[in-house]
Amino acid sequence: MFSNQEKSAPVEVGETYDVSIEALAKKGDGIAKIEGFVIFVPGTKVGDKIKVKVNKVMRKFAFGEKTE
Repeated sequence: MFSNQEKSAPVEVGETYDVSIEALAKKGDGIAKIEGFVIFVPGTKVGDKIKVKVNKVMRKFAFGEKTE
């Protein structure tokens, strides 16, 4: 049985967030964090301050795209 106590992701698909790219993943995607939750953002580099639109949310991380 699922518990309502489970921590859900602090981001939602389709929403936009202001983030800073903190690191790069093995495949070269930028890594941003919101409340410690990792978002992979392709086409970015460490130090970028961007708006990211979340495309997919998994249990422990999310994928997003850089927006203007």
